[in-house]
Amino acid sequence: MSLRVAVAAPFIQNGTQRLQENEFVVALSLDRDWFSPDQSKRLIDIATQDGLLERVDGGLEATFDTAAVTVPEEFVPDEDLLQQRSAFERVLDTLVADGVEKHEAVGAINTLQQELGVTIEAAAVVYARRQGIDVSELSAVARSALVNDGDSQAEGR
Repeated sequence: MSLRVAVAAPFIQNGTQRLQENEFVVALSLDRDWFSPDQSKRLIDIATQDGLLERVDGGLEATFDTAAVTVPEEFVPDEDLLQQRSAFERVLDTLVADGVEKHEAVGAINTLQQELGVTIEAAAVVYARRQGIDVSELSAVARSALVNDGDSQAEGR
């Protein structure tokens, strides 16, 4: 959840759900000294990909209620937030944010993967949908992983 906290902080600081990109970057790099300006821009890309931010009219809008997020005083995000996350990790984060216990979700996804004979990403999307959680933005990624996995298996024959 540290990605959600890091993304929420500039919005909480400014008391809004919408910021200009430069305001977001300044809040993370200068005000909080969490990231460099380039890293802050990378965080925007990752948060946008994960559906936490939307680019709207030249600015950034949080897609979740930032006021409901608490930023602990001692909180400092890890730089690993800036790494590309797999579709599985993104679905798992969505499940946990929706109240599903992480260990429960991982176990159920692993079981589903074995039962269906699909990639971990595809199993995660199926599990989330069965839980009534919308992860439609990740369905294409999971489908792509299925196609790519099938292609590499066909080449190995």
